[in-house]
Amino acid sequence: MNYKFLSSKYAGKAIDRSTSGDVPVEYDDLINLSIGDPDIPTPRVIVEEAFRDALAGHTKYTASRGYPQLRQAICKFYKDRYNMEITDGQVFVSTAGSVAMFLVMQALLDEGDQVLIFEPGFFPYPDQVKMAGGVPVFVSTVLEENFQINFDRLEKAVTEKTKAIIINTPNNPTGVCYTPQTLEKLADFAIRHDLVAVADDIYTSFDYTQKFTPIASYPGMFERTVTINSFSKNFIMTGFRVGNIVAPEYIINVIKMINENVVYTAPSISQRAALHGLEHFDEFEGEISAIFKERVEYAYNRLKNIPYIDMPRPGGGFYLFPSVKRTGLTGAQFAKKLMDECHIRVIPGGAFGESGLYHIRISCTVSVEKLAQAFDRMEKLSFE
Repeated sequence: MNYKFLSSKYAGKAIDRSTSGDVPVEYDDLINLSIGDPDIPTPRVIVEEAFRDALAGHTKYTASRGYPQLRQAICKFYKDRYNMEITDGQVFVSTAGSVAMFLVMQALLDEGDQVLIFEPGFFPYPDQVKMAGGVPVFVSTVLEENFQINFDRLEKAVTEKTKAIIINTPNNPTGVCYTPQTLEKLADFAIRHDLVAVADDIYTSFDYTQKFTPIASYPGMFERTVTINSFSKNFIMTGFRVGNIVAPEYIINVIKMINENVVYTAPSISQRAALHGLEHFDEFEGEISAIFKERVEYAYNRLKNIPYIDMPRPGGGFYLFPSVKRTGLTGAQFAKKLMDECHIRVIPGGAFGESGLYHIRISCTVSVEKLAQAFDRMEKLSFE
């Protein structure tokens, strides 16, 4: 059994145990483009079938790794979509993606282990690494390179203490999608440096440039990849708080052990909803993806014509990450001006790392009509 990627504090125990946020509204006409919580409802079939399951008694603890039927459905999903042979023991049902990342870092890291994080990147990553005793090491991506990975900078960031690398595509906050060639280079990089790849595969339905392919499916990568998925975005189930982890079985056993001392299982009703989501995914995925593609394209076409904005064409997700540097303001200053004068809420780009200091993140989680109102207001801003 291979334990080389585990934190030493758990390696010896791995097989022994078998067991929208509320945001204040300052203005009646506020347009909130900050939070990544889609405005469209969870597909009705998911809610109705989960409700029937709840009435039928699925309101108790489940198996600690999740309902067996859900684990089987996740294995089937990976086989049908990506031709990956996933076994039941390689699947763990988590309380959404953020808890999954916390558990993964706890399982993998010893004190002082370094984790490579591309920035701008999802802002909880550094703290999740630190809480596990690890050290986040940032590798910048920049507007001038369309936020693609600069492998020279990446190579320079590696040390003898580097243990893992976090990969997120389609990316939050930049909207960049890594090409198959980039993923091949990342796979080679991880293998050469003997690293574990932590794939945050949250927005897989929202790659508008190509068919999404998990890095875990590349040759030599499954045994060194921990894949995190969530039902929050692809299935529009943010409030259900359910996701999953796919990894080698010895890692899953350690994650299970840690989770039993935190929350024991993901919510049973949410797990049933996830099961029905997988069963009906092909019925609604295309419609959901098309809605957000239309919104992202609309927002990009409006923003590219605003003189003080710079941004590359996004490849996926439902975020845009424009630069406001031409205004002479930081992203935080611009976000305040946007709130005060236009009643639009966005997130300052600095929240996602130093590379985002002169950016803002716009979340296209409202209708095109509402986006049009926002950009009509934004175009009237003056910076004299």
